[in-house]
Amino acid sequence: MKKRIVTVAVVAVVIFLLALPKLGWFKAKQEQLPGATGPGKLQVNALVVKPRLLDNKLNVTGSVLPNESLELRSEVSGKIVRITFSEGKPVRKGDLLVQTEDDEIEAQLEKQRYNRKLNEDNEFRQRKLLEKDAISQEEYDNALNRLNTTVADVRLLEAQLNKTRIRAPFDGIVGLRFVSEGAYISPATVIATLYNISPAKIEFAVPGRYSTQVAIGKKIRFTIESDSRVFDGEVYAIEPRIDPDTRTLKIRALADNKSGRLLPGQFVKVELILESISNALLVPTEAVIPEQAGKKVFVVRNGKAQETPIETGIRTDVALEVLSGLHPGDTVLTTGILQLRNGIDVQVSKLD
Repeated sequence: MKKRIVTVAVVAVVIFLLALPKLGWFKAKQEQLPGATGPGKLQVNALVVKPRLLDNKLNVTGSVLPNESLELRSEVSGKIVRITFSEGKPVRKGDLLVQTEDDEIEAQLEKQRYNRKLNEDNEFRQRKLLEKDAISQEEYDNALNRLNTTVADVRLLEAQLNKTRIRAPFDGIVGLRFVSEGAYISPATVIATLYNISPAKIEFAVPGRYSTQVAIGKKIRFTIESDSRVFDGEVYAIEPRIDPDTRTLKIRALADNKSGRLLPGQFVKVELILESISNALLVPTEAVIPEQAGKKVFVVRNGKAQETPIETGIRTDVALEVLSGLHPGDTVLTTGILQLRNGIDVQVSKLD
């Protein structure tokens, strides 16, 4: 008897629990929960599309080159008798840097200068005599030839003398020297290296497919290692061929370097601005949904999500340029993308 009563009670409880949903008791409790926004509305974030400045940029790496540089070498062999530059110090164009032994050339030059003076006087006298028909034309020609030969000898010795003196061909800074006074050098001996680093040259390469988008005058921004400063530069030269091995196009830009912070050989990260668009429409990349036929986004119209096919252009790190499909002022949904369906009710909780 007691078992039957227990069984009947259990069955009654099960039937009661099954009947609760139909009575709407749980639904009534749910509607009383705080923060409910109403049935069927999806909470989303959105962005109002506005025209913005867009720089189409290309990020590559490169290196710093000096504006001018050369290895200082002597044109002739000889012993160094004087070094007038200091390592790491600036020099001006035309400054004497190194002088080799020139005593023998100086002596020969002095001798020829005396001969030139003698032959000049002799040519003058012979010319006066020729005007009076006191000598023949041949005698005068011999005197003139001796003068001209002596003048040529003087010029030759002066040229040889100049080769014993090494002068700075341009303004710059001399690097470390590798010889000392008294050392015997030849044209193969490197004395030091002269650098002109203001302005500095920035050399980098871009993929060949961008060859139609780069031009002289394009602006670049770049950074160097261990320095947070952003430097500016301008493209001044482009190699007129694409490297067949790397399929890249070599480019050089000039950058101001009055501070001397840019040193030849430094590694740089270059940002080349290919194009600037003043009124581009940009949407976050996470708002764009790829499809087989193209791409689409969801916009809000009258409280409902609406699919809108778009065409895209330039991609940045966080956004895509929209070429068609959107207009300024459209509200694009940026969250809840996986739950969105065409025509679904949405409520914007955050608008950017």
